[in-house]
Amino acid sequence: MKYLIINSFLVGLVSCFSQEAFATVPDTIIVGQDPRLEVLSQKQKIVNKKQSMMAGNGLYRGFRIQVISTNQRDQAFRIKAELLTNFPDHKSYIIYQSPNFKVRIGNFIKKEDAEMLKSQLNKFYPRGVYIVDDAVEYNPREDELNLQP
Repeated sequence: MKYLIINSFLVGLVSCFSQEAFATVPDTIIVGQDPRLEVLSQKQKIVNKKQSMMAGNGLYRGFRIQVISTNQRDQAFRIKAELLTNFPDHKSYIIYQSPNFKVRIGNFIKKEDAEMLKSQLNKFYPRGVYIVDDAVEYNPREDELNLQP
């Protein structure tokens, strides 16, 4: 019992002095952060940006140019062959949505880039060429994902 009284007295005495010592310090909190947390934070920002650009199945949200929508399969394949001949730098696609075959070209992330190709395509196909939202094949460069100023 004697030790209990002495221990409680010492605890009370220490708490009084500790409150007095902290009362003179301004209301400031200092947080020490491990520098590795900043590296992890930057990596997570890159992953988040890449995920926000993705549409699923490894494809990204972007734009393609639809050249024609027809129910004639042979015509769709003929136009795709013309696109491959006239625009070899751009990949062309045939999408079948019953009952139509849609011929699209390009993989663009920015709509401005799609607009430039659309103006070239209008010379060959003056009717019905327009830009559509689509999931596109794209490999982002490291500097596009870099969020550092």
